[in-house]
Amino acid sequence: MKSLFKGDDFLVFNPETGLYEKDPEQQVRDDVEKHYWKNNLFTILKDWRLYVMLLPMIFIFFCWRYLPMYELLASWKINLTGTNKVAEQDWIGFNNFYTLMFGTYSASFWQAFRNTFVLSFYGLLFGFPVPIILALFFNEIKSDKYRSVLQVFSYLPKFISTVIITTLVWFLLGRKGIDATAQPGVISRLLTVLHIVPKEIAESGMMYQPNYFRAIYIMTGIWEGAGYGSIVYFSAVIGVNPTSYEAAQIDGAGKMAQMRYVVLPAMLSTIIIMLIVRIGSLLSIGYEQVLLMRHNNTLVTAQVISTFAIDLKDSANTNLATVPELINNVTSMLLVIGANVISRKASDTSLY
Repeated sequence: MKSLFKGDDFLVFNPETGLYEKDPEQQVRDDVEKHYWKNNLFTILKDWRLYVMLLPMIFIFFCWRYLPMYELLASWKINLTGTNKVAEQDWIGFNNFYTLMFGTYSASFWQAFRNTFVLSFYGLLFGFPVPIILALFFNEIKSDKYRSVLQVFSYLPKFISTVIITTLVWFLLGRKGIDATAQPGVISRLLTVLHIVPKEIAESGMMYQPNYFRAIYIMTGIWEGAGYGSIVYFSAVIGVNPTSYEAAQIDGAGKMAQMRYVVLPAMLSTIIIMLIVRIGSLLSIGYEQVLLMRHNNTLVTAQVISTFAIDLKDSANTNLATVPELINNVTSMLLVIGANVISRKASDTSLY
């Protein structure tokens, strides 16, 4: 009898009864699997208020995220029937993709693609560490009131309209052309005094110079979002056990050593997750701020994929305008998957 069940991992020998019985842990696992849906339904009914609060978000995602996907079919169609309904248009396969990438609009598309990647990469390179540094600085402030005031001021630009932020940038850097008597802005004058920007550039308007657009855009983005982005990292910092600091101090670690060996390892998983999310949006630059900041003189560096699609739509190429955004979104999805796979293999931390 014993030999019959020798290879069965789910049975254990009970010396009191002299019989092979199912492992108690396996019994629990079987019971959980048997009543899986029943337990889930009970949990939903118990916390039904939370799920009711989730319904508006599901509705918003369904109406503004999933339903518009149907219009992506226009990327493979052409409007030859005189109608704007995608269902009534004619299929042309990948002709729109070929026209955009290798045909009539290829030069403009690749310029917009390059500008989008460069702006996003510089934003990741210079903008991603700033919220982390801010969170570390906030953690070193001992006065709660003083820290709260500084945090509020750092969060404030995020809650100001993009239009107001961009208007401030125009005024601070000068708006020559709006008024014949307009003078360079305060920032332009300061940069001229420091010999960072030539005087003639400041007087003609830095916002009209294509070479300065990327720096202005990235610095504006850092100023607007760094404080708000530090909330996630500061939450990870304050979750560090105080005994870890005490142990580090006993070992003779100073402030910098504590940041390196105590705080940063505690923030590592958060940093990796946020980095993966940021890489996923590497090619997703919103059109609002770019439209408000760009000028005809700066299109060579300011034209990005989202604004390029808007220009195509304004020129009555509605079907062709869906192609660049589709390429952008597919590329972003592949970047997320790739970054997640690399992170999982390198650090055992991933989104899924």
